[in-house]
Amino acid sequence: MAKTIQVGPLRLGPGGPFFLIAGPCVIEDESITLAVARYLRETSEQLDLPIIFKASYDKANRTALSSYRGPGMAEGLAILRKVREETGLPLLSDVHRVSEVAEAAGVLDALQIPAFLCRQTDLVVAAAETGRALNIKKGQFLSPWEMKTAVEKATSAGNRNLMITERGTSFGYNNLVVDMRSIAVMKTYGFPVVFDATHSVQLPGGAGTASGGQREFAPALARAAVAAGADGVFMEVHPDPERALCDGPNSLPLEEIRPLAAMLLQIHRLVRSGGARIADQDGS
Repeated sequence: MAKTIQVGPLRLGPGGPFFLIAGPCVIEDESITLAVARYLRETSEQLDLPIIFKASYDKANRTALSSYRGPGMAEGLAILRKVREETGLPLLSDVHRVSEVAEAAGVLDALQIPAFLCRQTDLVVAAAETGRALNIKKGQFLSPWEMKTAVEKATSAGNRNLMITERGTSFGYNNLVVDMRSIAVMKTYGFPVVFDATHSVQLPGGAGTASGGQREFAPALARAAVAAGADGVFMEVHPDPERALCDGPNSLPLEEIRPLAAMLLQIHRLVRSGGARIADQDGS
């Protein structure tokens, strides 16, 4: 039986509302971060849609040594505090090392285990022990069945405030494919399942010294995932993706988020209703 979880002021899970996890891939500077957060807060208010703000203070898994990683923990967490103070949105960011978990948990409402690190036992357990909500991203190298052990590591620490995120599976070189069955499989573990629409269209290492992406396919995959039963959708957004310092090729332009989110809400309501409207329309 799926459990309701708490992320800041939000109650998410069975019978709960559809939600988004959204924001820029990495904190570039305070002004861009706050601009995105304000737009997402307005979107949340206009659509009555819970949104968790996501931005990384450090991207420790960039393709090249010279790639921009973010401002670092101290400055990044300070900027994220300002996001909460100004917008009230709950906060989520990645943790990469056990040593940073406690400080991050002092600011964030949810800690995220990056896909590449979902099998790092010490990291998963340490993050779970904080009692903060935990979003574990499924590794590109794992089947959905293998994610059960990651969930068990977190729950062994007494934390049942969990989400699991599907973000595609490695498919040959520099490509990912999404198996929508994974959403149904991972929902059997009893926690909300999120679909990462933008990382699922990433082309890992596809640009040589950076990852490429096919953002044009992200909306279609997001719609399919919600129809398949996803409780929420994760998407990285940016005011100008072509100039983003990280994951620009797979990030969505900020102005596209509101109409897409409105459509996802409609799909979620239809799925939740069991297709009652379709039955009414065709007379069956």
